[in-house]
Amino acid sequence: MELLDLATRIESRNIVPDMRGKLAALLFFEPSTRTHFSFDTAVKRLGGNSLTMTGTGNTSAQKGETLSDTLKTISQYADLIVMRHVVEGAARFASEILDIPVVNAGDGTNQHPSQAMLDLYSIQKTQGKLENLTVGMVGDLRLGRTVHSLAQALSDFNPKFYFASPGHLQMPRYIKDELRQKGIIFEEIQDIKPVMPELDIMYVTRIQKERFAVLEDYLKLKDSYIITKKFLKNVKSNFKMMHPLPRVNEITKEVDDTPYAYYFQQAKNGVFMRQAIITKLLKLNW
Repeated sequence: MELLDLATRIESRNIVPDMRGKLAALLFFEPSTRTHFSFDTAVKRLGGNSLTMTGTGNTSAQKGETLSDTLKTISQYADLIVMRHVVEGAARFASEILDIPVVNAGDGTNQHPSQAMLDLYSIQKTQGKLENLTVGMVGDLRLGRTVHSLAQALSDFNPKFYFASPGHLQMPRYIKDELRQKGIIFEEIQDIKPVMPELDIMYVTRIQKERFAVLEDYLKLKDSYIITKKFLKNVKSNFKMMHPLPRVNEITKEVDDTPYAYYFQQAKNGVFMRQAIITKLLKLNW
């Protein structure tokens, strides 16, 4: 809640945190567009500087350097590390061996906490609250880390969830067990269309080709959900459709011009939330 408040105050320019003289290392071992650019934008608009690593092609990892040594070296240059890695738990590992703050910018199929925070911020902006909302999550819920983090984050606000996923791409058992322990109501369904009139938020994710070991398995599932204007016929007036992006074909372009599409504004909100995270971790003055 403190981060949500900080992001609100930063967006309204009620406060202007000062990151001058600070440097963030953006270590993206896995490809990224929005997370990378929004963290970089957040740093620079706060007056800070950044150094960036994309992939390992031009690093000493190609010479056999361990992840531990890479991280310990880069931490000598920076005040903060933002890290995306294909291995689950990599960011937690970094936080345990370094003396500077580490932000998890996505670790494999596990979690994406800064995305969850910007998603909460987006939901709060569009709904005026976080409590007692009905949320549909659609697509790859097993391998899509954004929905894992968001389901956990929203579970503090008494939501009702509909989880719509194809085949074996259901929400992981550990997430569902956590929700049951908290008494959160959720229902696993195949077809999202019948429950559309109930939803306040629909969170769509793509079927992630890069997570499939066998191409044929991806091809069988890639078109499981394609959201068109027809889906929006009887939705609530406050209904908003969100997506962590990138999208492939799971939301058609015709939806972009409706009042329900919020995914590009959602991406913009990432800058304000990530500025709030940086401000909190580095104890910036304003």
